[in-house]
Amino acid sequence: MFAIYTRELKSYFLTPIGYVFCGMFLVISAMSFAQCTLLEQSTASVGTYFQWLMVIFAILIPLLTMKLFSDDKRNRTDQILLTSPVSVFGIVMGKYLAAITVFGATFIVNSFNFLLLFSYGEPNFVSIFVNILGIFLLGAAFVAIGLFLSSLTENQLIAAVSAMGVNAAMLLISAIAGKVDSQFWRMVIKFFSVWDRFTPFTNQMLDLSAIIYYLSLAAVAIFLTTRVIEKRRWA
Repeated sequence: MFAIYTRELKSYFLTPIGYVFCGMFLVISAMSFAQCTLLEQSTASVGTYFQWLMVIFAILIPLLTMKLFSDDKRNRTDQILLTSPVSVFGIVMGKYLAAITVFGATFIVNSFNFLLLFSYGEPNFVSIFVNILGIFLLGAAFVAIGLFLSSLTENQLIAAVSAMGVNAAMLLISAIAGKVDSQFWRMVIKFFSVWDRFTPFTNQMLDLSAIIYYLSLAAVAIFLTTRVIEKRRWA
């Protein structure tokens, strides 16, 4: 698994994908940070900024995950992977952890923006920490979804666009729930809304059910990816 991890991690910076993701993430999030926090509105509230990050993640993370399996399939290098002495789960996790490493490292660098808040006031450290934890778990779930969709096609563009569509649907499903008359079905729909799940974090609440939901979402996507690759190996 470690060999897969290092190979995939290096590939991000042997192609423009890693640089494009990191650059766009840092620039767009910095602009959102300036607009939503103390620098523009004289407030230490960061809830709006993290809500914007959810939208940014939904669009940018698919750029990070689109090549994970689709590139190997297109170049026929997946045959080498599938015949290597590595378990299918090890292959999937190696690629997933490589994407998480790039995403996490970029997110850590981006988090230094919060140091600016301490120059202008006394921001709530607990609120910042809780929001960072929640948004990272959401990002990890989006990475897993992108990984799964990348395993279904050899076209990187299709993998990226489909991941953006699924991410957007999971963000917008809360709005759909508001138009449903049945309270039961409204609750069912809202259960799957990543936006509603994140709301407690913006209110400085460490919601255990939301943490479990994001981790479960990532686990299900990784499991489905493993099944897809397993089927391809046996075929």
